[in-house]
Amino acid sequence: GRVRITNRFYFTPSEKYRFICRLVRDGKTVREKELDVRLAPQESAVFTTFGHEEMRGEGEYFADFSVTTREASKAVPAGYEIAAGQIPLGGTPKKTDVPRKGPALGVDDDGERIAVSSPRVRFVFDRRSGSVTSYAVNGVEYFADGFGPRPNFWRAPTDNDYGNAMPERLQVWKTSSREFDVVEAAAVKTGDAVRIEAAYLLAAGNLCIMRYTVHPSGVVKTRMTFTSTDAEAVATELSEAARTATFSPGSEKARSEAAKLDVPRIGVRFRMPLAMRQVEYYGRGPGENYADRNAGAFVGLYSTSADEMYFPYVRPQENGHRTDTRRVRFGKRHGLEIVADSLFGFNALRNAVEDFDGEEAVRRPYQWRNLTPADKEHDEAAARNVRPRQTHIDDITPRDFVEVCIDMKQQGVGGYDSWGAMPEPQHRIPADSTYNWGFVIIPF
Repeated sequence: GRVRITNRFYFTPSEKYRFICRLVRDGKTVREKELDVRLAPQESAVFTTFGHEEMRGEGEYFADFSVTTREASKAVPAGYEIAAGQIPLGGTPKKTDVPRKGPALGVDDDGERIAVSSPRVRFVFDRRSGSVTSYAVNGVEYFADGFGPRPNFWRAPTDNDYGNAMPERLQVWKTSSREFDVVEAAAVKTGDAVRIEAAYLLAAGNLCIMRYTVHPSGVVKTRMTFTSTDAEAVATELSEAARTATFSPGSEKARSEAAKLDVPRIGVRFRMPLAMRQVEYYGRGPGENYADRNAGAFVGLYSTSADEMYFPYVRPQENGHRTDTRRVRFGKRHGLEIVADSLFGFNALRNAVEDFDGEEAVRRPYQWRNLTPADKEHDEAAARNVRPRQTHIDDITPRDFVEVCIDMKQQGVGGYDSWGAMPEPQHRIPADSTYNWGFVIIPF
């Protein structure tokens, strides 16, 4: 690698600053060197960083740059970082070992629940709740209170979301995230594994199809298909029961309306025991970041916890998200590792999504504008999902579980203004498209 550096200052940088370049593989520094930057004001030069011969071994490589002060001043101490940057150098992350062998699996389907089990594994899908209610490997239960993976398309509205009417405009995705209509669920053996496939008819009129392939080792390969709200796009690869539900007259109108919308997020959520609140991930960090707010969050290997991932906004709202994640581990002695087939986003917090949504959490008065006589009428019904409520930091109390959201993508947060601007189109998720993605759950 070679990099061009331009001095935009009015003095020679080497007098005041150190320029450090690090060669990073899979989030860990493997080489470090200091660049001798001696440039006159407005002068540019090309500097050599690391050669291809130094990028040995399987992994994903980055060049991380850091500019720090040489001496203390009245404003900052010595060694203070004033600038940083990251350049991808190529490669792919080292593959995670995924064990698949173990005792033979059996299937028990009583009409209400599908249980896949062996002396090592127990995995249960409940048709009534539309979710996985148990996942235990070697006697360790990984889901708290029976709250296993279920489709999730909603986020707690941000201040910007209220400004562009998202809570009212996209309300159908909140409904789709908790009122599950399981039109079909079945288990089928595939080699020595068992695949549970469930099709949900969403309130928006389209389908979400979840596939859980349970391996004898306890590893679960998860696939999710979000079918387009465009009627023609959902016609392929559906069973007769799913096709009938999707093209029923009632859902046709819902699909037509939803086709004009975006989806706040596409993913799943589940809850883990509090003892598994330690988090280690390889992705963008260390602070929260979103699809349109992540350029300053560098790809690296970070260790944190569900407690530390919470960001205390004055008015509770969506928080703590991480983007461009390659893999994430929850827990220390026992836990789960998630590895997706593409970059993904995630949240891990000691609260439910609903705790940060003022319409679902504590019932506080609305934030009335009181600018015109009409505003002073305080119509409670008209304000629902339109005006934010007067919730506060003190309304958030950590729960005795860790709620994890694993997302194919969450829409951006916008921010050109907070009274109407929406995220840029490339940071939104159109509902009239079909999305396929998946990840592997590895117990340890």
